[in-house]
Amino acid sequence: IAMNLCSLLPYRISYDPTRYPKYIPEAYCLCKGCLMGVFGEESFQFRSTPVYMPTVILRRSSSCAGGRYVYTEDYVTIPVGCTCVPEQEKESESVNSSIDK
Repeated sequence: IAMNLCSLLPYRISYDPTRYPKYIPEAYCLCKGCLMGVFGEESFQFRSTPVYMPTVILRRSSSCAGGRYVYTEDYVTIPVGCTCVPEQEKESESVNSSIDK
């Protein structure tokens, strides 16, 4: 297994005016495979997979208290990066194929 696997990731900005923070950067993977080797060619023995992080945000509710908005905690998962994981090999026969015969 190559030691220098790489998965490219740019960011998108998620915007929601009813949450704090209003802007949250979210990563997404550019490649289906992973870049590996000296020349950085894409390999499909591995796949790029997002890495998620649980995060607490404040969500504005429809009610007001004392002329101010009321916020509640909300837990969301945000993609923060990409990693390379081995591609699963497809089994040619099911585990119970001998029973079916």
